[in-house]
Amino acid sequence: MKIKFKLYATLQDKLPANAVDNAVEVDVDEQVTLFQLIDQFGVPRESAHLVLVNGTYFAAEQRAETGVLSDGDVVAIWPPVAGG
Repeated sequence: MKIKFKLYATLQDKLPANAVDNAVEVDVDEQVTLFQLIDQFGVPRESAHLVLVNGTYFAAEQRAETGVLSDGDVVAIWPPVAGG
């Protein structure tokens, strides 16, 4: 199945060269976990602070579950943000 994978801020350099607007379309197995997807792109798990699937937040304890993605889903990830 195909999904759109988006990385933001300091994570965007983990995307392949063909990424457009911080996103790339990828083929994934139906039973892929969010952690497997995160690992596939070389994103350190501790840097995947905010993980959304179609705008719904997935906490760290949910990211090892299988079957959470469907064809056409959008996975977006942001790193932790520091600031004052």
